Amino acid sequence: MSRSSRCSSPLGAHHRPAKLAALLVPGLAALCASPLWAQTQAAAEGRAEVEKLDVVTVTATRRREPVRDVPLRVETLGAEPMERAGATSLSDYVGGLPGIDVKTSGGPGRNAVTMRGVSVGEQQIATVGMYVDEVAFGSSSAFVGGANTALDLALLDLKHIEVLRGPQGTLYGAGAMGGLLKYVTNEPDSSQFSGKVGVSARQSRGGAMGHTENAVLNVPLSQDVAALRVAAFNDHEGGYIDAVGKAAGEHINDGNTRGARVSLLVEPMSKMKIRLAHTQQDIQRNGLNVIEYDAAKGQPIYGDLTRHLDTGEAYKLKTRLTSGDFEYDFGWARLNAIASSQRLDSATGQDATALLGGNPAFDFVSLDNAFGLRKQTQELRLTSQRGSVEWLLGYYHTKETGHVGQRLWAQVAGGGGDMTLTTTGQPSEYRERALYGDLTWNIGPTWSLTLGARVAKNEQVYTVFVNEQLNSSAPSDDTAKTYLATLRYALDKTSNVYFRAASGYRPGGPNSPAIDANGQVIPGTPATFGHDTLWSYELGYKADLLDKRLNFEAAVFNIDWKDLQQPKAVGASTIVVNAGKARVRGLELAAHYKVDAHWHLDGSLAWTDPKLTEGSTALGPSGSRLPNTAKLAFTLGARYAFNLAGNPSYAGLNVRRVGQRNAGYDSVGSSVPNFSQPSYTLVDAQWGVEMGRWQLATFVRNLTDKRAILGADTALTAFGLPLNVTTVAPRTVGANLTFNF
Repeated sequence: MSRSSRCSSPLGAHHRPAKLAALLVPGLAALCASPLWAQTQAAAEGRAEVEKLDVVTVTATRRREPVRDVPLRVETLGAEPMERAGATSLSDYVGGLPGIDVKTSGGPGRNAVTMRGVSVGEQQIATVGMYVDEVAFGSSSAFVGGANTALDLALLDLKHIEVLRGPQGTLYGAGAMGGLLKYVTNEPDSSQFSGKVGVSARQSRGGAMGHTENAVLNVPLSQDVAALRVAAFNDHEGGYIDAVGKAAGEHINDGNTRGARVSLLVEPMSKMKIRLAHTQQDIQRNGLNVIEYDAAKGQPIYGDLTRHLDTGEAYKLKTRLTSGDFEYDFGWARLNAIASSQRLDSATGQDATALLGGNPAFDFVSLDNAFGLRKQTQELRLTSQRGSVEWLLGYYHTKETGHVGQRLWAQVAGGGGDMTLTTTGQPSEYRERALYGDLTWNIGPTWSLTLGARVAKNEQVYTVFVNEQLNSSAPSDDTAKTYLATLRYALDKTSNVYFRAASGYRPGGPNSPAIDANGQVIPGTPATFGHDTLWSYELGYKADLLDKRLNFEAAVFNIDWKDLQQPKAVGASTIVVNAGKARVRGLELAAHYKVDAHWHLDGSLAWTDPKLTEGSTALGPSGSRLPNTAKLAFTLGARYAFNLAGNPSYAGLNVRRVGQRNAGYDSVGSSVPNFSQPSYTLVDAQWGVEMGRWQLATFVRNLTDKRAILGADTALTAFGLPLNVTTVAPRTVGANLTFNF
């Protein structure tokens, strides 16, 4: 049965650059300048003071602390550097990080995120959690597309994105098995009036011009007591995919993304803080950026960046999030009371003409998918003050109501009217209550031990209507427990080692009865599926070295995963079952080095080896490699700071290498057929200058114009249809201009 707007199993199936380039010439020339020239310049200017790396504070453990002291792998991605580099979507933000895969299925807002190899390929429930500040975002169930609609928030007045690797189930709950992404927004500032406005333009090779306009305004309402912050943006994607067929066109993946955020901060006394925020974003695209590939040859069927369409495949995704965070410091502990209300609405069109064999009675066949999610969350948390013994205790409650609707319809040949072939409706409900906490014992100045646990209980109902007639209604309830233990040892004031053992889970849920090709119920199919769980064991090292100019992190880990949730085709339906086991072994390295006042180097590497250790007929035999994860991936970056006509300037070059990945399994009858996605190397370049309150940033993404495959959907290849592939955008040249006040 369908689990998202991408699936249709109830219906019988599985699922002008030259000017901008001129701006880059001086920057690239500066980057390629010899070290001897750099030394000569430094000598002429006098000895430059070597700056230390900034201390970054994160909230990964629900406490505010330096990232070096957090006993797990945490990365922070600054919003401004990403914006200067031309990043516009989740795939740009984290898709290039080693050990992380963003499988996109046609554009922004249509993503599935994998960390540390925790994925069976086709996910019904996400394995990576999503948060906006302190609010859990997205569906926790298998029925409203949560696994394939990872929050794709624009860089709308963000401070940074925190990337937490490894299971975070104890503090962050269901779905955070592989890790967590947290969007951290800027708080209003009650001390001064400020803001900024920005415009940008970009163009991909062979595509149309895109542009972005944004503005941020921070207004103190009462000095050091209250402030209001308002941000808004408009982004137009010019598109670069062409189509042939009855719905032929140029740049069919063009469209707009618009959004706004309003945030109010009130601090009526030194111990109390209240923050209210509302965020909304609308993504609209006139078509997908997928291309049909010949799976055997691994080549596009209709030409470079060209696809075939008999009818359009426009989609919309609307996001609304309203939240409040009340904080009070009792001295002995800090209380946080957090509440949110969120809405997610999606409407997509899918060309199903080929799926029905190109019936000559129809001009085209279309599958319309729509889903809506309404979610309310409440959370209470007490966090003790710092001391030899620290503790945290929290309660979490969420209620979700969802609805998925599908309509398979056709336009009769010869200009006839519309004909509805089949409709389905799939309402669902999900409620969860959880109690969690941890206890930390700081054993002297060097040792620290933390133990934590979470108990969560959920209740669900999943109903299916076919052609407006009740088909089935199934309830379920499920209880899951997760645990955490960390031991940290401080080697000195700037370096430490840690050991972390943590578990994670995804909720179980109900299945509707499977049906055969004649619409008859198949007896004996599972009425429910259970939660799957994993344990991760991690040994890590973190250090600030060379007078805090070099930050270095290393981690090795082993993950044991059991009762894997997976799709299984039964008759004309797809249900979810638990079967098989897997393990993931890995190594991660990351370094940031501020060589001197001019040069800043960074690099990261991930070696990940995920495999099935107990086979499954729906996936593959024992020893099969898990999909969507490269065994080896790394990034290298260099940034050079210099003065241009007395103005601070920079030039940068980034290289990322991603190894070969499987899209599925080499097993006859697998629900996730395989396709080997080749390795790729991408190069990006940046150059910028600050002129007082003005900032100019130019960039080239995919400098060598590669056709790297970012995602491959193999669901329809079993029906003899082409493979749907999403590639990286062709070489894109752009510039951002910002004015701060």
